[in-house]
Amino acid sequence: MQYELKTQIIEPDRQTFDHIAKRFGDKPATRYQEGTYDLQPVENFHYRPTWAPDKELYDADYSNFKLADPYSYADPRQYYYTPYVTNRSAMHEGFGKSLDYVSDKDLLGRAPQEWQRLIAEVIIPLRHLESGAQMLYSGACRFAYGTTISQCCGYAGFDRIGNAQLLSRIGIALGEQTASVLKSAKQGWVSDPAWQGLRKMIEELLVVEDWAVAVIGLDLIDKLLDAMIYRNLDEEAIMGGAGAYSLLAQHIGTWYADQRKWLDALYRTWLADEQYGEQNRAHFTEAVDTWFPQAVAAVTLLAEKADGIVDANCVEAVRAAADQIAAEYRELGLEIQQSPQSLQGQEN
Repeated sequence: MQYELKTQIIEPDRQTFDHIAKRFGDKPATRYQEGTYDLQPVENFHYRPTWAPDKELYDADYSNFKLADPYSYADPRQYYYTPYVTNRSAMHEGFGKSLDYVSDKDLLGRAPQEWQRLIAEVIIPLRHLESGAQMLYSGACRFAYGTTISQCCGYAGFDRIGNAQLLSRIGIALGEQTASVLKSAKQGWVSDPAWQGLRKMIEELLVVEDWAVAVIGLDLIDKLLDAMIYRNLDEEAIMGGAGAYSLLAQHIGTWYADQRKWLDALYRTWLADEQYGEQNRAHFTEAVDTWFPQAVAAVTLLAEKADGIVDANCVEAVRAAADQIAAEYRELGLEIQQSPQSLQGQEN
């Protein structure tokens, strides 16, 4: 008996969903496109929220920042659930390997005493700021309009609680597998004057009604802390015999570089929108003018504490970062009213 094998090509009747074809043409779509675009609920709502009867449950008016087409923005990373989880799993696995190495060699315990104190009093309390950031981004995910934006905020919320977990693991390792460092870090967050500027700011941002303004305010903190904690102190740790800190901090620094990709793209999209660009620019400028001085003053307080423990030029790093941030915003076309130095002087 003989068999003849033939290849039969079956052409699909449909390349993708109709709403995707309307946007991108009748061609095979990416998983990101099919799992993201036009999923925002827009009609057939049963009731208006009792706490905001002038709005629908999902409404673009929850923010003054608007886009003529919410889907004119796209995440440059093209994250939907699977690639996001895969990426973050690899990140946490890499951190775990670094922490295992640091713990096996007792590198935290062998670091200079002043660096152990700095990690305990300046780095570990950041877990509480990260927890606040997680709540803030969860709120942004709920009220943002357009799935391309809201899912980025949702993933950012996951990231922030993940960052808090990484910092907690460092604290446990520093405390010789006990929670002693975490407990003292919580006390520092609640009562240490050096932390009260950041604590006050994150708590106030949590109750800002406009989710986009809250995100901008938090991002100002992040920009300054990245310069101080994950760049300046990283370099100083290597020079000061605390390489363990550098080994562990690099992972959060890598996350921050990834965070910048979607957030900077969102800023540019807001400002470039043909219908709402100028309106967005005015609201953006107002948000920066409101929160920039508070962010500079709050992070400077923490930098002064850090410099009091280890002479690491943290205050100077914050000032330089503030100048750079102001310049970046001006390049975007924002009319920042004052220099970072005068802003800091007013707050202090």
